[in-house]
Amino acid sequence: MKSLKIVAFTALAGIVLSSCNKKFEEYSINSNKPAQVPPSLVLGGILGDMNADKPWSSVMRWNQFDCCNYNYYGDQRYDWNGADFGSYFSMTNVQQMEAEAKRLGGKDVNPYTAIGKFARAFFYYRMSSLVGGLPLKKALQGKDDITPAYDAQKTVFIQILQWLEEANTQLAAQIANPDMSANAEGQVLKGDFYFGNDMGKWQRAVNTFRLRVLIALSKKTTDTDINVAKQFNDIVSNPAKYPLMESMDQNMQFIYNNINKYPSNPDNLGFDATRYNMSATYLNTLVGLNDPRAYVTAEPATKQINELHKLPSDITAYVGASSGESQEDMSSKMSNVDTAAYSLRSRSRYYSSYAAEPGVIIGFPELCFNMAEAINRGWVNGDAEAWYKKGIKASLGFYGIPTAVAGTVNKTYKGVRYDIPFDFENTYYQQATVKYLGNNADGLKQIITQKYLAFFENSGWEAYFNQRRTGVPTFLTGAGTGNSGVIPKRFKYPDTEKATNTVNWSASLQSQFGGTTDDINAQMWLLQ
Repeated sequence: MKSLKIVAFTALAGIVLSSCNKKFEEYSINSNKPAQVPPSLVLGGILGDMNADKPWSSVMRWNQFDCCNYNYYGDQRYDWNGADFGSYFSMTNVQQMEAEAKRLGGKDVNPYTAIGKFARAFFYYRMSSLVGGLPLKKALQGKDDITPAYDAQKTVFIQILQWLEEANTQLAAQIANPDMSANAEGQVLKGDFYFGNDMGKWQRAVNTFRLRVLIALSKKTTDTDINVAKQFNDIVSNPAKYPLMESMDQNMQFIYNNINKYPSNPDNLGFDATRYNMSATYLNTLVGLNDPRAYVTAEPATKQINELHKLPSDITAYVGASSGESQEDMSSKMSNVDTAAYSLRSRSRYYSSYAAEPGVIIGFPELCFNMAEAINRGWVNGDAEAWYKKGIKASLGFYGIPTAVAGTVNKTYKGVRYDIPFDFENTYYQQATVKYLGNNADGLKQIITQKYLAFFENSGWEAYFNQRRTGVPTFLTGAGTGNSGVIPKRFKYPDTEKATNTVNWSASLQSQFGGTTDDINAQMWLLQ
């Protein structure tokens, strides 16, 4: 009888435990979150994450395009803490997108696998360029490895280039032999708001981005594991296999509208329009080149108008502030709207609508300047000056400035319109500061300078990355930029890595920088 009671109790306990386990499993499922979705729905989130570094964000201040003169809204300081590793979350969505495509009839190679490879390359390039080495081979394995080892930055960049090669191959195969598999959801690209599901444009974007990555490796031309110059030449010498962007209408760009609003818009005009002003690094460079982009992107400094009696059509009325100036001094000089020392961003362009301009992520002007730089460096044969001019014209055209024939640049200020003559070929380009000086160091400096100007308020961190790599243009420093007047070389790793992945974090710092100090001034492999 006692034995029977024990057996009965054990059986009852098993039933209770089984019931508890079942309830736990049920409660662990979020019924408000779908367990399965079409891959196109996941794709939308991934594409949105690629536009994380928006116009007029703090990234643009670190690119020294503009300055914040009001400390409530930020500052110009470079004394950075930990980087954002949110791109790892984006890549878990890439994995989910690929799985959903396979579930819904996608073959081993489908549009989502190709874009998935590009997305991995895009996110890893951004993160590694900011910090250095990263968890790669052991990353994104969920509970199977929650403390992944770090891979060297060189390994990361080799993998980035491999993903881009594979993405190009997969896209080409699907363009040449489309297999809709009876319109299976996983085999048909949908939900692409960058290129309208056009895989041909995606292929051009992939290869154009690959040239960006190779240019970023300009200090590694002797590394035979990468063969930077050969890879670059292989791409540009075989346009049938590696098509590139050919015009501005093939840009990978985010189109703003009344729903997805441009970051500066009528809603925040009264809050922050006067609390930001233009940076000298950007605006004063334009002024020094007599470049009409100054009229389009900025307003004249009111001190120049009201005290020195200059006209808005006088390019010397446009003045930027040094990013190194103390914020207290900058704020003081901008406190009186009628005698402000520095130019504001153009309110007529950037605050008059919800769709001021597209946010370019990968653009045709950058391609032109990358081609010019590669030719200047001797990586490929070609006419560097032709590409250099094409890049300048493309950037000017983005702002509606005529380049084919002589015309005018229209500037409206306080209700008055000024028509400013502009002749690209006969006046602007003939300036000694603009006309290409040849395949030498001076010519290279011109290319990088014009690429910097074309990056204004677009392409995320590229202006900083290029300046860090080349020293062009000279970034201004001082009390306002912090970090003892030094432009840092990198971000620290997120604090969570130090706290939860300590062993691998420490080992990575030791292998990269010869110690365990996570130093923002340390020189990563990419720059050595």
